[in-house]
Amino acid sequence: MGKVKVNRISGVTDPLTGLPAKQIELVEVKDARRPEMFPTSDEARVVQGMVSQLQSLGLMPQMREVGFSKVIMTLTESEYDMLGIRLDVNEVYDLDIRNGSISLKKITEGT
Repeated sequence: MGKVKVNRISGVTDPLTGLPAKQIELVEVKDARRPEMFPTSDEARVVQGMVSQLQSLGLMPQMREVGFSKVIMTLTESEYDMLGIRLDVNEVYDLDIRNGSISLKKITEGT
């Protein structure tokens, strides 16, 4: 179906059982490249370099990746163990939703 990135994993308490649980937020990953802010002339590269330096100094806000939540799961520790995957923040997975089931497959680099 598409690619998702683990955006956040939070420790929570299951409201029904009072047991420790994990809340996992997966956001959709878009393959489309962000359009360049400036044209590719020499002057534009100089301006882009200056903007980058100002951002690294904290004098100008950084452009953030916009992501919309695709799936938010709250799993008890035993349910998380049954998932069979150790999820880490910023890892990317293929999300497949088909015939009443959801599957996650870790994407290895270079694929």
